[in-house]
Amino acid sequence: MKSCFLAVLFLLAFGSATCLGQEVFRLVWEEGKEASLLLSDRSQALAKRDSLAQAFLRQGYLEGFFSESRSGDTVLFAWAPGRLFGWKEIAEGNVPSPFVEKLGKPDLSYPAPYEWMELVLELAEDSGYPFAELRIDSIQVEGAVLSGRMDYQSGPYITWDSLTVAGNSKTKEVYVQQLSRLNPGTAFSQSDLEKAAQTLRKSPYFTLVGVPELTFQTRQARPIFTLQDRRFNVFDGVVGLLPNENEPGKVLITGEVDLRLYHLGGKGRDFSIQWQRLNVQSQSLDIRAKEAFVFRLPLDFQLGFSLLKQDSSFVNRSLDLDFGYRASDGAYLSFFTRRQAGDLISVEGFGSGQDLPSAIDYRWNRYGMGLDWDRLDSPTTPRRGLRIQGQFSLGNKKILENTGLPEEAYEGLDESSPQYQAWFSVEKHFFVKPGWGMWIRGVGALLENENLFVNEFFRVGGLKSIRGFNEKSFFAKSYGYLNLEQRLFLDQSSYLVLFTDLGVVQNPYANEKIDRPFAFGTGINLDTDGGLFSFVFALGRSNTQPLSFSYSRIHFGYLARF
Repeated sequence: MKSCFLAVLFLLAFGSATCLGQEVFRLVWEEGKEASLLLSDRSQALAKRDSLAQAFLRQGYLEGFFSESRSGDTVLFAWAPGRLFGWKEIAEGNVPSPFVEKLGKPDLSYPAPYEWMELVLELAEDSGYPFAELRIDSIQVEGAVLSGRMDYQSGPYITWDSLTVAGNSKTKEVYVQQLSRLNPGTAFSQSDLEKAAQTLRKSPYFTLVGVPELTFQTRQARPIFTLQDRRFNVFDGVVGLLPNENEPGKVLITGEVDLRLYHLGGKGRDFSIQWQRLNVQSQSLDIRAKEAFVFRLPLDFQLGFSLLKQDSSFVNRSLDLDFGYRASDGAYLSFFTRRQAGDLISVEGFGSGQDLPSAIDYRWNRYGMGLDWDRLDSPTTPRRGLRIQGQFSLGNKKILENTGLPEEAYEGLDESSPQYQAWFSVEKHFFVKPGWGMWIRGVGALLENENLFVNEFFRVGGLKSIRGFNEKSFFAKSYGYLNLEQRLFLDQSSYLVLFTDLGVVQNPYANEKIDRPFAFGTGINLDTDGGLFSFVFALGRSNTQPLSFSYSRIHFGYLARF
């Protein structure tokens, strides 16, 4: 017991001695009233002292300094400001007149002249003079008043040389040259280099490793970009388990195959083919091919073909020709023409009537333009940012007379008339806190003509629009829907999700012309070494589907990246 008591006394005495021997650093300065800061680490105190001294010097206290004194275990750093200096006059000197015209004359309040000098050097860097120097010369001092003259030295004029791609990327240098817009022979620009780096970081094909390097030789600057390819090629197989409407009590297995090959040959050349089986008799096919930087201009060329067979009712075909223009880093304009055709497969049941069926034979040639304004922070797994997309097209539609229908059914029908279509999408990603994000998307579309038929309508519903329903189960003359998701991130690309989808669908041929479907559910996305596994469970209600677990939708698939 006595030994324990002595040990406690020893620890208390040793601890008190340690506390008494610890230095405390106090910084004292005056900003209208006395201010001070206490620190226990000498290196932190010295760093803070130097930072404060620089701040006061930039305010004009050119004679100021921190004095150091000690009192016991306390080290005191006290600021002595000295006189406050100010500028009386600064002549622009030999600063190029375009810079002065753009920035105006320097403000004489401290430290505005130095900030003005930094802006001049930034303009010089963006005008081909990265080695420009600027200083205040011929300084005269009268009391606490200063006057001087700017002295500008431009240095050599630098132009861009052809760039170099480093790393193990298959990307061709000619593609990066076009994408970066750092054209050989044009003036060096630091801001253009930073914009190019930002553009490359947003590419879905590769990632930019580190910051760009620069080498200078013979008055030319050669940028070096280290790239690493993403695993961006996609093979997506999805299986859906749906109630079989033709055989009640049984399950219908639907499917989808999605093959997307990106950046073929390292030149931004893409190819995709997508097949879907919507139900027993309905299938769709979509084939796309894109060539980037046609004729080495910021123009993309895309050719597409799509086909939709709707059970035994009709078949639709579409041939698309698109030209895309890269207006800026985040803005993409497209101009397109499309020939759309629809044909009835069977007219059985319509031959004896005097009215046209809900589907028709038609041809529609249209021309349009689109906009894609992308401010997302990642092309693959965004967590912050906004994206706005829209398209508008206009053309002349011709209705063809089907020999299987009575001629009287076409009487009074305008068989050639203008028709237009509009579509838009707005999505926003919120990163609330680490591990928690939100995603909101609103989509809407409108099709307008005096005579519209079901096989011309939009098709919505399913995993990529309004979940909780069969794929493309809604026929719509116009529609709008809102997707709301809460995401709990497990890592960069994997997350749990809770969602709600709200929609409005207009179909003039339905019993109730306006339908307001909604759905809710949960799911998970898991990013594995080989690809992305997804599982979604959803319940939905509409005019034709009650809210019931017997109508639930389960979708799961594996998106393989290679």
